[in-house]
Amino acid sequence: MEETISLQDLFKTLKKRLALILTCMILAITVAGVLSYLVMTPTYQSTTQILVNQTQQEQGEFTKQEIDTNLQLINTYNVIIKSPRILDLVIERLTLDMTPSQLTQKISVNSEQNSQVVTVSVQDPEPHRAADIANTTAEVFEEEIPKLMNVDNVNILSPAVVGDNPAPVDPNPPLNMAIGAVIGLMIGVGIAFLLEYLDTSIKAERDVEEILGLPILGLISPIPESDVNLDNVVRTRRKRR
Repeated sequence: MEETISLQDLFKTLKKRLALILTCMILAITVAGVLSYLVMTPTYQSTTQILVNQTQQEQGEFTKQEIDTNLQLINTYNVIIKSPRILDLVIERLTLDMTPSQLTQKISVNSEQNSQVVTVSVQDPEPHRAADIANTTAEVFEEEIPKLMNVDNVNILSPAVVGDNPAPVDPNPPLNMAIGAVIGLMIGVGIAFLLEYLDTSIKAERDVEEILGLPILGLISPIPESDVNLDNVVRTRRKRR
C-alpha cells in the first residue's frame, strides 16, 4: 500500500509541476540549438585509405605467415603515420601554421579488422584543407615508409575528396538538442521534487498526520457555494417579514 501511495504521490508531483518541467526542457533545447547553430564551429571530415604490404616475394604470392606479420605491423604503421617524421613533411608541403602535436589532434588512424588497410581521417573547420591534409599524409607515408621499414608495397586505395555540398560531422544539432531535452527533463524533474520537498504547507488531512504526528479525529466538510447563497436568501426574506 505504501508503494502505491508513493507512486501516486510521484505522479501527482509531476503533474503539479508539469509546466516547470516543460519550461526546463524547452529552455535546454533552445540553448543546445543556439550553441550548435550559432556558437560552435562546424568541423568537416575527410578520409583516405592505404593498403600496406611488406616486400613481396619473387614468386608474386604472399604466404599466410607473411600476411599475419603484416596484420601485426598495422599498429606500428598507425604510430608512424602520426609521428613527427611524417607530420613535419605534411606541414612543410601544405605550409600549415601549426605544430605536429596540433596536427596530430586533427588526425585519427584506424585499421580495418583483419585487413592490411589503414584508414586516415582528418577533421578540420575547412573541408578542402581536411582533404589536403589526409591526401598529403598518405602520400608522405607512402614515400617515407620504405626508408623506415622493409616495406615497398604501399598503395592509396581511395584518396580524400570534397563533395559539392560537404556536411559537417560536428556539431550535430539534432543530437545535441536531444541531449539537451534529456538534461532539461532531468533538471526540471529534480527542481520539481526539490520544491515539493521544501513545501511544508498543510493541504490535506494526510499532511497533518505526517507533519504533526497527530491522528485525525474528524473533518469539517466544505459548504457548497450554492447552499451559502440559498441560506442568505432565506435569511433576507425572514428579515423582511
